[in-house]
Amino acid sequence: MSQVAGWITHRYLKFAVIVFWLVVVALLGPLAGKLTGAQDNEAKSWLPANAESTEVLDVASGFVSSDTIPAVIVYERTSGLTAADLEAVAADAEEFGTLATLDGDVIGPIPSENGQAAQIIVPLDLGAEGWDLAADAVDDLRATAEDGAGDLDVYVTGPAGSAADSSAAFEGIDGTLLYAAVAVVIVILLITYRSPVLWILPVLSAGVALTVSQALIYLLADNYDLTVNAQSAGILTVLVFGAGTDYALLLVARYREELRKHGDRHEAMALALHRASPAIIASGATVAIGMLCLLFATMNSTAGLGPVAAIGVGVAVLVMLTLLPALLVTCGRWIFWPRTPKLGDDEPSEHGFWARVGGRIERRPRATWIGTSAILAVACLGIVTLNATGLTTEESFTGEQPSIEGEKVLSAHFPGGAGAPVVVISDADRATDVAAVFRDVEGIDPTSVAEPVVIDDLAYLEGTLTSAPDSDEAYDTVDRVRDAVHAVPDADALVGGATAVNLDAQRASAADNRLIIPIILLVVFLILVVLLRSILAPLVLMGTVVLSFGAAIGVSALIFRYVFGYAGADSSFPLFVFVFLVALGIDYNIFLMTRVREEAIRLGHRRGSLVGLAATGGVITSAGLVLAGTFAVLGTLPLVSFAEIGFAVAFGVLLDTLVVRSVLVTALNLDIGKAMWWPSALSKAPDPEPAQEKVPVPVA
Repeated sequence: MSQVAGWITHRYLKFAVIVFWLVVVALLGPLAGKLTGAQDNEAKSWLPANAESTEVLDVASGFVSSDTIPAVIVYERTSGLTAADLEAVAADAEEFGTLATLDGDVIGPIPSENGQAAQIIVPLDLGAEGWDLAADAVDDLRATAEDGAGDLDVYVTGPAGSAADSSAAFEGIDGTLLYAAVAVVIVILLITYRSPVLWILPVLSAGVALTVSQALIYLLADNYDLTVNAQSAGILTVLVFGAGTDYALLLVARYREELRKHGDRHEAMALALHRASPAIIASGATVAIGMLCLLFATMNSTAGLGPVAAIGVGVAVLVMLTLLPALLVTCGRWIFWPRTPKLGDDEPSEHGFWARVGGRIERRPRATWIGTSAILAVACLGIVTLNATGLTTEESFTGEQPSIEGEKVLSAHFPGGAGAPVVVISDADRATDVAAVFRDVEGIDPTSVAEPVVIDDLAYLEGTLTSAPDSDEAYDTVDRVRDAVHAVPDADALVGGATAVNLDAQRASAADNRLIIPIILLVVFLILVVLLRSILAPLVLMGTVVLSFGAAIGVSALIFRYVFGYAGADSSFPLFVFVFLVALGIDYNIFLMTRVREEAIRLGHRRGSLVGLAATGGVITSAGLVLAGTFAVLGTLPLVSFAEIGFAVAFGVLLDTLVVRSVLVTALNLDIGKAMWWPSALSKAPDPEPAQEKVPVPVA
């Protein structure tokens, strides 16, 4: 690595490194801009390939276009609709029948039994990009209805209305998250470096990493069917800026340290890069491999996030270990102005805040780690309040949405599942029997089950739910429908529809949680064993990270319920928070423990533990603030699932940075002693003789 570091920071080759990345960005930049268009946000792209509702989506395309999305237009006057009102609604239905995007017949107007409302169902075919075009289509439907309805209240809901609200929530997500993440990073870097110019280089490098990552991911999505959606694209932005800036902070801190020891900045950077790169590479590899564990997920959306995140982290590591050092040595020492490091300056960490913290922990390490662990364990108890069983459509948004308001009005006047039918596909020869049992299922309006549509050897049936399509009652009805139609001999019946899609997604996410969390724990543990050449240290570190995860989830669950007023959490919430907190949280332990190991070889375990904390405390704290801040910007989106992930990861990262890494791990290091490195030779090596050189001594 030292030879490579010398090439990157060479007086002349550094310019070749900068030119190389300029060429890469020039070539890949246009491709990065195409990633938004390559996103697949349709329901099928999120579901497991073997889910029953996915099979229905495939088979039902022979009866109804897979691009068809029904819009339900609801007209209401609580004092009752007049004959003139119904004539106006009927005129709207005729006008909807002339739409170029119509796929099938307009249904309605259907008056409610109480005479206060009427509905029209308009099946739209918006093509493969229906999710993206839904907002404009719904706006057009609403405008037409409001023009013809006079003083009636008009709402557009159903699957098309929900898709419109979701696409509007995700509209501009890339730009919103990018600008918010950049702003957070700049503010924290200004506070950390106290330099008006130094922040530019890490931010510029992170921007290059994001551009290259987006281009590579676009190529995979376009040529190798990698599933990329708005969720994974949004997480990519905050992950690259957060993790990339973390790596930049570690490198810059080591570079500044070496500038105080060496007059030649190229030599200082070569040494800094040589000494910091193993920890950065190990951290990046841990995060990337942890993310790739998501490939074991059955949910297509979760599995797709794995390669997306891994590519982002991998590129960020590469950019921060090549482009950033080349830029730093090109600029020279002045880039640190006004706190320019000079040859012979004292190392601030010798008597800094973290040196004093270490001195206090050294007095009573056992009491410190036991007390800290107890507090974290108590925080874990909040997990019992976490309701990660999925969110209804209404619960999924942080504010009111037009389709949700329309759904409430629809449910007040019509059967709850209007516009979102349960779909049954069966063998044509058994269609009559299947229809009979379908009508008899509790929770299905029997009058809504019409005669089956038969094409070749398959039959298509629809039935309306009597409860809201995203309610627990509707999910129970889907289970009853499946039990009933599956029991019909030789029918080979399948049950799908919007409610079944949501139900299958929840159950697949729960199964993924049980499968992937243990895999990630095992993979991260093995990486730590190789990196630290120890078994006990990785076990201790994994224990602290899991305890930190539990505390973060527990506190977050309490805040979600009693502060934010959220009804619950998405079923994928525990897995996403776990993979980010374990993979990213272990980063800080890697930064600390690799430095502790380096110093322990030179100074002995006890003093090495304190020097390691003093030397890395400031940079790790800054890194934690950056990562927490970038994930917190997910809360700028009007979606509960994003807000919850952002808050939980941000809180967990701060907990890891300020408590677990600085207090708990240091106390355990001091209490366990050299045995922490068992069974490596370092666990048995005698402490070296005190060196003649000046050594940082933590001050109590």
